Amino acid sequence: MNAPRQHIRTFFAAAVSALLVAAPAQAIVSAGGTPTALHGETDGNAEADRQAVSREIERFRGSSISISQAMAIAEARHAGATTADVSFDGASGVPVYRIKTLHNDRIWRHTINASTGELVGGEAALPLAELDRDDRSNLAALGAIGHRLADAVRVAERAASGKAISGGLVREGGRLSFAIVVISGDDLKEVILEPPGARAK
Repeated sequence: MNAPRQHIRTFFAAAVSALLVAAPAQAIVSAGGTPTALHGETDGNAEADRQAVSREIERFRGSSISISQAMAIAEARHAGATTADVSFDGASGVPVYRIKTLHNDRIWRHTINASTGELVGGEAALPLAELDRDDRSNLAALGAIGHRLADAVRVAERAASGKAISGGLVREGGRLSFAIVVISGDDLKEVILEPPGARAK
């Protein structure tokens, strides 16, 4: 899906890449300088942007529910569901995880309270037929590759020595990968994981 990639790109002003090999996928970790934003548009004021990012990270660190727990909660709403995209949102009044799961040819949107694990509001479903061809192709590949975003989050957290704050699918150059953003110390790192067999899908 294209939206997660655009969202992740806003995290980094500059990137330095290092290559790590971690089962079940190859992990490429990019660490950046000061990220420009976590959510929403920036006003061009670098100091204000930095402070907004710091507040978002502090709210994430203060949350009781991890991204893995939030994904498990959302997936449990529909037996057999798998997470396609997840992100932390601390900009609103209550910090939440925004999660999209795939189940029975539908994308389900969930908002999970990051402190209690409770579902906020209802859930919304969008039939896959209403997505564009690229997104449908990516989601079909997600079901076929046999690796889940939850697995990618665990690998990324080990590779980057931190806690994941967002993740989703990206496709570049014909390769379908998981892109995970991890908070490691005071840094944000992007981890790209290419599941085995993803290139052929």
